[in-house]
Amino acid sequence: MNGFEILILLMVAFTVWGLVQSSRRKRAIEAQQTAELEAALTTSRRAADEDVTKFGEELQRLDSQVAGHPLDHAMRQDYERALDAYEDAKTSLNAVTRPDEIKHVTEILEDGRYAIACVNARVAGDPLPQKRPPCFFNPAHGPSTQNVRWTPPGGAERDIPACAADAERVLAGADPYIRTVQVGAQRVPYWQGGPAYAPWAQGYYTGWQGSNLIRDIAIGSMIFHGMSGLPYMMDGMGDGLGELGAGVGDMFGGIGDGFEEIGGGIGDMFGGLGDMFGD
Repeated sequence: MNGFEILILLMVAFTVWGLVQSSRRKRAIEAQQTAELEAALTTSRRAADEDVTKFGEELQRLDSQVAGHPLDHAMRQDYERALDAYEDAKTSLNAVTRPDEIKHVTEILEDGRYAIACVNARVAGDPLPQKRPPCFFNPAHGPSTQNVRWTPPGGAERDIPACAADAERVLAGADPYIRTVQVGAQRVPYWQGGPAYAPWAQGYYTGWQGSNLIRDIAIGSMIFHGMSGLPYMMDGMGDGLGELGAGVGDMFGGIGDGFEEIGGGIGDMFGGLGDMFGD
């Protein structure tokens, strides 16, 4: 076996090795993406399921509150709207296959809780509540009633939309009832839950992203930007795959150039031999 044959065999072996390594890297990246998506889906689904369950409990209490009260057309519409929201939220949750779809569930719940607030106001003979963002401390508390000045640990004081109970606690110097979520072995405020909770939170607040009521919330920016890290994370993974593919392409492009040079050298060699025999 001469030197050219050995070189060709080495180049072929290197090519096969590169293909195997590229395939392994691709499978590893795909497995990581799948695991992260499944974890994010499980996490956000759990949070949404807790809210759907709580909403169902609120409807049960609403049933007892409206019992014995004549339902006029407007009250019946709000009541049916709340009931429909519960069924739609359950259906939407059951249909979820990707983490970003969770936001559709919490969008429905946000509207359903306003409908409950309207029914309660009609039963009590009070004016209908103003359409406001959900309570920031816990969106499951329903629509906020006012903004309060609040300083998160390590943050700056901001105006925060709060429900009546949380507003009263904050104004009295007490801690609000903050919604916590499971992260590892501990529970933390939902805005510290990471990208997995982004769709869940966005569903409650996406409709209010440009509202003056919440535009100054420092932590709110985590909901609309920082907590939306899952799409950006996936985009980053896509960019990484693109760079990996480009690198593999360059590698095999270089191998192709090498083969071209080898082929050219062999062609020149046999061309020279032809000339020699021709002479």
